[in-house]
Amino acid sequence: MTRSTTKAEPLYGIDRSDEELRALVGGRNASVAVYGLGKMGLPLATVYAGRVGDVIGVDVDESVVDSVNRGDCHIDGEPGLPELVADAVENDALRATIDARAAAERATVHVVIVPTPITHTTEPDLSIFDTVVESVAHGLSPGDTVFVECTVPPGTCRDRLVPTLVDLSGLSADEFGAAFCPERTSSGRALEDITGAYPKIVGGVDDESARVAEAVYGSITDNDVIRVSDATTAEAVKLFEGLYRDVNIALANELGTLADDLGIDVREAADAANTQPFCHLHSPGPGVGGHCIPWYPYFVMSRVDTPTPLLRTAREVNDSMPAFTAGIVERELAERDTSIEGSRVLVLGVTYRPGVKETRATPAGPLITDLKRRGAETFATDPMLDDETITSFGAEPLALSEVGRSDPDAVVVVTPHEAFDGVEWDGFDDVVVVDGRDSLGDVGHPTYTIGSGRN
Repeated sequence: MTRSTTKAEPLYGIDRSDEELRALVGGRNASVAVYGLGKMGLPLATVYAGRVGDVIGVDVDESVVDSVNRGDCHIDGEPGLPELVADAVENDALRATIDARAAAERATVHVVIVPTPITHTTEPDLSIFDTVVESVAHGLSPGDTVFVECTVPPGTCRDRLVPTLVDLSGLSADEFGAAFCPERTSSGRALEDITGAYPKIVGGVDDESARVAEAVYGSITDNDVIRVSDATTAEAVKLFEGLYRDVNIALANELGTLADDLGIDVREAADAANTQPFCHLHSPGPGVGGHCIPWYPYFVMSRVDTPTPLLRTAREVNDSMPAFTAGIVERELAERDTSIEGSRVLVLGVTYRPGVKETRATPAGPLITDLKRRGAETFATDPMLDDETITSFGAEPLALSEVGRSDPDAVVVVTPHEAFDGVEWDGFDDVVVVDGRDSLGDVGHPTYTIGSGRN
């Protein structure tokens, strides 16, 4: 493919029918800049490259840019992604740069997919988002369209994105498009999710923006494109997905703490209850992690004056589970006449979810902190992480091959990686086991499973 040196034809504000607009996008006549080449950004840029054909990936990390331009993939655990990146670069459909302004000047479609974390005071941190938007504004041309995929508080496109673009670009608001098109992907299956696992949601700041978003994403996904009323509604859709899960996980976790008081296996009761089609109870566990569910409630709560007691309570319940788990460890050791102070406790799994190299908001962090506060000598092993990362959580790293010879007093399963299936439990002597995920079965040692109680 020979890349054109001129800017592609704009999509926004041109007198075209829906069919003509779709044909223009489908004919690979758009130029796309994807800002952020992380775990979701690189797969998105690669899919765009395969279906639109002219993509500039932007990242502040020079090593990431160099890697992509060599045709390499710096993201682990995404099936098919390394091959697609290599093909896209070889075919001149994808290139990367650290120069966001230059990319903005070249592209007609701008896709922002950068981290939007929360601060230590639980306020949304949009500083990276703001920096990228400012760069886009300096390269914005009439007829360009800006799509936001990263999670933002409701009203961000209307109240923050568009005013910034107007102020810095010198354009009026009716000269460019803007839409929120939420990322709906999970690590380990990003390509599948982007190209059609779920319908794509789009919402524009005006009708023309929504129409362009519908046409562009119609070329990216093999599933439906659902056009909602406006960008703020689309922003809420993304958040509501996470809020639903946070609240329902909190219910499962609170029920899970009642197993001993009720004298029942709460997991068994929930499974039976879920045979009724209106019941969808989740499974309890040692906490909720990742960069989505634990943060999304604050994106809503920070933007409303109306009290949100249910959202706050759900967060409190889920945040309390690491301490609950540490308390179970202490109690189970006491049942064996062993004090937690000075005991050796091994944590299996530090990432927030099995098979994913991600530790943001992992419940293993506060669990380790609480165990140490109670006086335990804490070790941890995780096949996805290096020793330095594990040490950063305050635990002494332990190689998986050494687990059977580590002689702990207690073992806590936080994240049941597949590699733990090979743990030789017979190698442990007189150990207490706390299974946070109901992942073990009979290991030949006294086991307390959160939600089920002691076996």
